[in-house]
Amino acid sequence: MLTRPELTEAIIKQINNIIEENPDWGRTRISKYLCELWDWRLPNGQLKDISCRDMLRALDKSGKILLPALIREPMSNISRNTEQMEHDTTAIACGLSQLQPLSVNIVEGVERLAEFKSLLAQYHYLSFNRTVGENMKYIVRSNSGAMLACLLFGSAAWSCRDRDAYIGWDRSKRSSRLQYLTNNTRFVVLPWVRVPCLASHVLALITKRLSDDWETVYGHGLLAVETFVECQRFKGTCYKAANWICVGRTTGRGRNDHQHAQALPIKDVYLLPLSHRWRENLLAE
Repeated sequence: MLTRPELTEAIIKQINNIIEENPDWGRTRISKYLCELWDWRLPNGQLKDISCRDMLRALDKSGKILLPALIREPMSNISRNTEQMEHDTTAIACGLSQLQPLSVNIVEGVERLAEFKSLLAQYHYLSFNRTVGENMKYIVRSNSGAMLACLLFGSAAWSCRDRDAYIGWDRSKRSSRLQYLTNNTRFVVLPWVRVPCLASHVLALITKRLSDDWETVYGHGLLAVETFVECQRFKGTCYKAANWICVGRTTGRGRNDHQHAQALPIKDVYLLPLSHRWRENLLAE
């Protein structure tokens, strides 16, 4: 099964029974057990236990289940604890052609991951928090090996009114096809780099290969990629130049809003199809 199980009363009762019958189990063990029980997996066979834990936390917050207490420090402290590494900050101000061909590198290994986290923590205004579920990290370098930019792609937003309307998704279709959409959650051209057209060129290079990279790692490709751009901070110029489509704007309420009032920055919603039949496939059963 690739989609989330329907949260019927019977399923919620089953979850509660498992928690009550195994008081020594932590949240991770519970989520993995449930994934095995429901056969809830990625296309490559990996258990979707991270998605399961997100679902359990939502049920716990709504009072439908009672999860055991967290055993370790919350992940929200990751950014504060990220080691800030030194980087070569020599100014790069030239034409794009002088840096080409660019090298796009998937971030792999402990050292490269530490470097990637440090770059985001120091130079992206949202810093680095954590990655949940399927994700892909890239560092882009010049032909001489100088670091130019880094990008992070992760789980798509569970719900976005204007995006869903543009695609034609109802709740059921979105639930079953959301894995074929990813979110460009972080993109930073490093502050000492001043190269016209670099940002849009990097976006074009990476989105051209993104679906194939995803399939290699996770066993399925992608049909589209989204991003959210804060209106008061940015104009979205590089996304427009790379042919992303502005499909609407957020309300600023966020997924955890219960007061029906704006609490988050308003963001423009951009979408980039990655195949010719992207909408047809996102609407497929």
